[in-house]
Amino acid sequence: MTPSIELKFNHYYIQHCKHLKLKGLQPKTIDAYSRAIRRIGEHFQGHLDNLTQDQLVDYFHALLSRLSWSAVKLDLYGLKFFYTHVLQKPWVDVLMIKPPRCTRIPDIVTVVEAQQLFMSTRNLSYRVFYFTIYSLGLRLGEGLSLKVGDIDATRMRVHIRNAKGNKDRLVPLPVNTLKVLRKFWAVHKNPVLLFPSRARGLKGAHLAESPLDRGGVQKTIKISYAPTKSARYMQ
Repeated sequence: MTPSIELKFNHYYIQHCKHLKLKGLQPKTIDAYSRAIRRIGEHFQGHLDNLTQDQLVDYFHALLSRLSWSAVKLDLYGLKFFYTHVLQKPWVDVLMIKPPRCTRIPDIVTVVEAQQLFMSTRNLSYRVFYFTIYSLGLRLGEGLSLKVGDIDATRMRVHIRNAKGNKDRLVPLPVNTLKVLRKFWAVHKNPVLLFPSRARGLKGAHLAESPLDRGGVQKTIKISYAPTKSARYMQ
């Protein structure tokens, strides 16, 4: 990539990132679409202005040999976003890129298996967190994002914010879950976060400004539970 092409590509990339944020996309989507442009830019040495369909077919065909269909799809959507909002050029779909249809039945975690997960760690924060996401049917990210104000004890429901598809939803709050959360809050007393970071320990949890570390939770689940059953909580 020559200096002039690199300068042009960097300008395009910065504009791409700005448009992604201005469109209100989820952080994960922003990361994926940004990564797509970096990867495609590297492959074509910064020349992204006038890619032909043949070039795109060759690129995505090669990409599929080392990445999953979902990753290829994200790269395709990221490039389409780039053409539409940054270059402001018509986008010609690569019609032959279509993942195979498949129907999967999610793993169902039994009560016994769930109890095994709850008791697999002595860490109170993790134990309460596992119990909460299981009893409420939440994804890992949804559980980590819970705040004290999301718990409606009067109506016995929980407000899940910015869930999948950038939508909010309400889920029923079981009595036992409410009791567990109240006891747990009495320990950490963070005024905002339901599951505050453990960086300062439980004694300093009331000062935490970020939730439990996502990587730490995922690592604990992998160690203590069968991968096929933990997949539901890793999303």
